[in-house]
Parts: sequence; structure tokens; C-alpha cells
Amino acid sequence: MHAPEEGKLRVAFTELIDLAAENVGGQALLASDEFFAGKENLLKPGRGIFIPGKFTENGKWMDGWESRRKRVPGHDWCILKLGMPGVIRGVDIDTNHFLGNFPEYASVDALAVEGEPTPEALAAATWTPILPQLKLQGGTRNLFPIASDQRWTHLRLNIFPDGGVARFRVHGEVRPDFERLSRADGTVDLAAAENGGTVMACNDAFFGPKDNLILPGRAANMGEGWETRRKRVLPGFDWIVVKLAVPGTVQRVEVDTAYFKGNFPDTCSIEGCSLREPVVDFANAHDIAWTELLPRTKLQADHRHYFESELAAKGPFTHVRLKIYPDGGVSRLRVHGRPA
Repeated sequence: MHAPEEGKLRVAFTELIDLAAENVGGQALLASDEFFAGKENLLKPGRGIFIPGKFTENGKWMDGWESRRKRVPGHDWCILKLGMPGVIRGVDIDTNHFLGNFPEYASVDALAVEGEPTPEALAAATWTPILPQLKLQGGTRNLFPIASDQRWTHLRLNIFPDGGVARFRVHGEVRPDFERLSRADGTVDLAAAENGGTVMACNDAFFGPKDNLILPGRAANMGEGWETRRKRVLPGFDWIVVKLAVPGTVQRVEVDTAYFKGNFPDTCSIEGCSLREPVVDFANAHDIAWTELLPRTKLQADHRHYFESELAAKGPFTHVRLKIYPDGGVSRLRVHGRPA
């Protein structure tokens, strides 16, 4: 399950959203030791960087979580709160830049708890092992599938006996409070990742990952949107398909091109469909009956576009497809509606 080159990694679960990422609300709450480098680095974007010659008063500066060398029996651990509770399909324990100081082994435990327990209460809780103690390699992404269908809210990363981990990714499927969504009196964002929306597929995500389109909040920069490469064969368009959290009728749509100025799409359109059976390959699913939701419409740079009266149909839909002409970047897509 290991590969030294990130570009060659094609493991299915890595296509799923990172439930623990800092930008979706994930938090590193408590660690047994963080002498050389802080636990909060585990959930930051990217794979971590290395700066030769940069030191702190405790030693070499490292972009990750690193504990001191253990001189007594035991192991180190870090407790993390998922930004979006859900079912975990796999973890990525990335030891990038940690070569002579990576842990020899790691394991993962999980916990499902409501409310906001203190870190100390979490440390004393009874945890469920979801990944046994397995051997790690240094300077690479260590990818491990998880065979658990339970919804979890917190994880504990255990390293044996000590050392450094650059990043910890928790790929899975969001499991929100569906009863709350069903009881909603007003509209809810049916596409939002935190509500259970899922990006199923897109034809291109060269510059910006597909999941960025439905993340919480507005993007902080251009790199936090979905962006395709420049299209050299025209005419044509790029597309992305989002499965709604629950089937619903659409009342209002927002297309946000924040920070996209010389590379925003010229126009866009949106379609919806209602599917009873799951579709594996949207790129080749030619028999789907798509209904026009938003006709092809002119877009502006760095602008929040709201569409309500322009909507040609309201559903109910299970999926929506955003089409951008001919290419470019979109920061966020919001699909406000009512659960059917």
C-alpha cells in the first residue's frame, strides 16, 4: 500500500474528502508529546515542507508533529476531532521529510461521542481500534484502508514508539444529522459537504481539487476552489457532479468565483437528475436524463452569483451537474433547497 511518488498513488479512498482537514474544522486536541513540532501541523494543507538550516530552541524545525526520543516504555499518541463526522474508508499517515526520525509503527483508534468533551475526558475514554499496529515507511504517504462502517467523531493516532508524522489525512464519507436536515423549516444547502453532499466526479481538477467546491465557508484564496486546466480543444466545457445530501427541491443556487479573475469561466449552466440506483462512472453514463436547472448564464470575475428566479426547474433532484464554459475556476457551489 506504499508508494514513494505521490503522482503514482491511485488508491480509491484517497479520492474521498478529508474529514479531519483543518479547513473543514478538524482539530488536534491533545498529544502525549510535541517537543519538536506541534500536533496542529498534522491537519494543515499540503504535505509539509523542509527548510534546511531552520532551527528552534528545541532543535530542528519540522513541518509536522514530532515527539522527543522516548527513553521509557510506551508510545506517543495524538487525539483529533474530525471536522465532519463520518464513516472512515482510509487514512494517509504521511511521513514526508521524516527520514531518520519517523515512527516505526502506527495504529488508529476511534470514538463516537456527542457534545464537546474535554481533551482530558477523551483521553480517559474507551476507544475502538480501527487500524491495527502496522509498519510505516519514512518520507512517503503510508496508505491504509479502514474496514469500519460506523460513524466516528474523534480519532487517536498512535505512533510506536516516538518520532514525527508530517500530515494525517482521514478520507471518508460525511454522515450528518439527517433527522435535523429532514426537520429543516427553511432551506438548507443540500450540496454542502458538512450536510452530506458529495462530489461524485468531474472531468478535470488539474489546479484545484474537486471537493473544494462544496467545503464550508468561502475560500481564503484561489487555491481553495475547483479549477480546471486551460482547454485547447474547442468548443467544449468542463463539468462536475455533486450528489445532494438528501433528495430535495432547489430554491436558490449560488455560484461563487471568489479570487478567480483571469481564469473564471465565461458562462455556466446547471442540470439536475433524480437517480434511484448509484452510478459508478458519470463520464460514460449517457443514459442519465438531466433536467436543465439553470440555463447557460454569463459569469463575472471574483463574484458571488445568486440565481433564484432564473431557475428553470426545481426537482426534486438527487444530483446536480455544474457545467463551465469553456474552463476555469469556481470557488463554491451552493444549492439551497428543501429536503423532499
